[in-house]
Order: sequence, then structure tokens, then C-alpha cells
Amino acid sequence: MITSKQRAELRAQANPLEVTLIVGKGGISDELLDEASRLLDSHELIKGRVLETAMLTAREASDAICQALGAEGVGCVGTKFIIWRKSDKPARQPARAAAKQPAPKRRSGTDNPVKAGIRARKAAAEQKRKERKQHFHDAAVQAAIERSKARKER
Repeated sequence: MITSKQRAELRAQANPLEVTLIVGKGGISDELLDEASRLLDSHELIKGRVLETAMLTAREASDAICQALGAEGVGCVGTKFIIWRKSDKPARQPARAAAKQPAPKRRSGTDNPVKAGIRARKAAAEQKRKERKQHFHDAAVQAAIERSKARKER
């Protein structure tokens, strides 16, 4: 039995997955169970879909497959269901995790290139103001030093 946090994490992992198991009008057959077992062994997490002609709900199909294969039903939404079963091949996971490259940083939908340009110009203008202020400050300090030296000479 998996906890609700584990279930939520598995649902999040299954979100981008494509449907790999389809339950048709034949229902839950031996061929379907063999295919589901093979998929669970290789992927651990699969997403399935129940066609309208199957005369089963997604929950019924998920429960039947889970009971037959010793898997856990993660969730059912509409005609789709998610099933998870711990794989018997632990040696493959570390190799897969090590080979996985970090995904490139995705830009959010609120990232506006026009506003990014405006922000860059504002930052450049602010930097220029700071440099100008520092220049005039240094010039004023230098002038004060020179005045001080001139007074001492008198």
C-alpha cells in the first residue's frame, strides 16, 4: 500500500506520459494482462485508457488489472487510469538516473521578451547613473583635497 504523498508524486510523474495501455471491447483479457505486466516490468508506471466500447469504467478496469497483477491503482480520471508496480529490476534505475540529462530551463508563460528588454535597459540606465554619481563624487573629493592643499599653502 502506498501513501497519499507517494500517490500524488506518482500522479505528477504520470502526467506527461502517453497512454500505453488501451482496454477495448474485449475487456480484461489474458493478452491485455500480459501486455500490462510487460509494461509494468519495464516502466513501473503506466497510463491506460478505457474505450467506450469496453462497457467498463476506468475504475473497474484499473481494479481488475491491479488485482490480477499485484499492482497499485494510482488514480482514475474520466476514461484514463494510472497503475504502478515496483519493478524487479533495481539495477536499471541508477543507470537510467545517471544517464538522464537535466532538462533545459523552460521559460514560463509570463516571460515577455518586450518586458525583458525594458528591464535590461532600466538596469543598464541604473548602472550608468551609479557610475556617473561615483565619478562626480570622486571629482568632488579630489577638488576638496586640492582646495585644502591650497589653503595650507597660503
